[in-house]
Formats: sequence, structure tokens, C-alpha cells
Amino acid sequence: MLDATVIGAGPGGLQTALTLGRSRRSVLLLDGGPGRNEPAHEVHNFLSREGTPPEDLRAMGLRELAAYPTVEVRRTEAVAAISQEGGYTVRLSDGTAESARRLVLATGVVDALPNIEGLGPLWGRTAVHCPYCHGWEVRDRPFAVLAMRPQDAYFAAHLTRWSPDVVLCLNGQDELPDDQARLLASLNVKVRPEPIARLEGKGSELQRIAFTSGPPLDRGALFLKPPTAQRSDLPRLLGCEILDDDSVRVDNFARTSVRGVYAVGDMARRPEIPIATPQVAVAAAEGATAAVAIDTELVYGKLPWE
Repeated sequence: MLDATVIGAGPGGLQTALTLGRSRRSVLLLDGGPGRNEPAHEVHNFLSREGTPPEDLRAMGLRELAAYPTVEVRRTEAVAAISQEGGYTVRLSDGTAESARRLVLATGVVDALPNIEGLGPLWGRTAVHCPYCHGWEVRDRPFAVLAMRPQDAYFAAHLTRWSPDVVLCLNGQDELPDDQARLLASLNVKVRPEPIARLEGKGSELQRIAFTSGPPLDRGALFLKPPTAQRSDLPRLLGCEILDDDSVRVDNFARTSVRGVYAVGDMARRPEIPIATPQVAVAAAEGATAAVAIDTELVYGKLPWE
């Protein structure tokens, strides 16, 4: 039986496997292919790897794992996982099965994008969700924010740090509460209430937003925070507790509510942190945390400081 099976080769899964490999733990890393950040040109806000294409960063991580003989990388997906005495058995899409004492879910999430014509080609390029990951690259362009959540007026206000010209698009939703309207007015953030007909651009560059009525709006970037869903059924099949935003609930050591099962990256969240933090650096840090917790548990049977 292996020490750990890590499902998913994004930043969180790669870092988990790296730290466990450096701990001389036997690890199987299941690489199901590119993940959520595949549409982006570059990875940002990650020290020493600023501007690296996501697939290049993934390839670097996989090459680095080759230095550790106890780590095996297999290009396949997990289709089921069941508890067994002492660990978990994972059934793979190639028909085989592997068992390990600990299981790490790094399967990620998918974005539920709104059905707006023209959004797809822009997503991850000039239609983005995270100012810390993308704001610098589009700084000082005219921004639009697509309201999808009650708090998106505050999101629009926050973005005025990156651009002096921000417009909140309500896309036909109800008018803003008075306190939010006053906040936006104080920051010179305009509001367009009309439904959006389409996004217009050239290649991956947003140029303007067309509405069902009223004049079009020239913009250089669109920010939106669409809801996300688990990419894999495994968290629910294993019985992991799921939070109201569809994140897997974890504790400070990346442990889920199911003993021996960990979750890292944008699929997981601690309840104390009210919003997901989908950044590459955060996912890698969570992977390292999970690996240290696993290594320690396998030595002592528990975390000795608890």
C-alpha cells in the first residue's frame, strides 16, 4: 500500500507530491491533464514564476518530480474511491486500481460562466475573475464588472485601485441598494442596468460591450466572479462535507471531514475564510501543508500538537 495517492496535477497536487517525495514517502500522482487556468496566457502573482504560461509551469513541476524515486506520475483519471482498512482504494480510468494510506484531492473546480455571446474566447485573457492574478496586466484600461453576486458593487469599488474608469453592469438585475449606490457614486463608478447582448472583441482582447438597449460601452477588461462547481464527483462520493459555495470544507491542515482524505487548491476552503482564494501560490502552499500533515500523521498516528 502506498503512503498517498494525489489526484490532480495542478499547483496544489504537484506541491503535495513534491513535499511527500522529499520526505521519502511513496506517492502516486494522477495527472488528469490541464486544469482551470488553462485558458490564461500566463501565471501571475507567484514568486519566481511571474509570467510563466500555465502549461509550462505544470511541465516544470512534473519534470522536478522525476528526481524523487518514490513518486510515480500516471497520466490517468480517478473514477471512484472507496475506503478500505488502513486507507483508500482508487479505481482509475485505465481499469486499474491503487491503494494508499492517505488520499489527497486536488481535482479543482469548473467555472459556470454566464451565457453571454462572445465571453468564451475572452475568458482567462481580458475577461477574468481575480485582480491579483490579472489586474496589473490590464491596469489603467477601462474596466467593466459583471454583477453576479450581491457583493459585486464592492468588487467594482475595489477595482478602482487598478483603473480610474470602472463601470458596474447589472445585466438586467434589480437596482442597487442605496448604500452600495452611494459608495459607487463616491468613487465615480458608473452603473449600466441594461441586459448585456454580447461582448465584442478581437481575438482575446475585449473591445466593447453591447447591450439590448442603449449605447455600447467601450471596455478593455471585464471582471466577473462566476459560481464554481466541483470538477470531480469524488468529494461527494467519499462523503466530504461541502460548503454552501460548493467548496470542500477543510481545516487548517487541509483535512476534509473524512478521516485520511485531504483537499487542496481552489476546490477547498476553510470556513474561517469566507471566500475562495484561487491563486497558484495559495494552492501550492496548501499542498505543502497537506504533505507535512500527512507525513507527520503517518509517523505518529495523529498530529502531535493537537
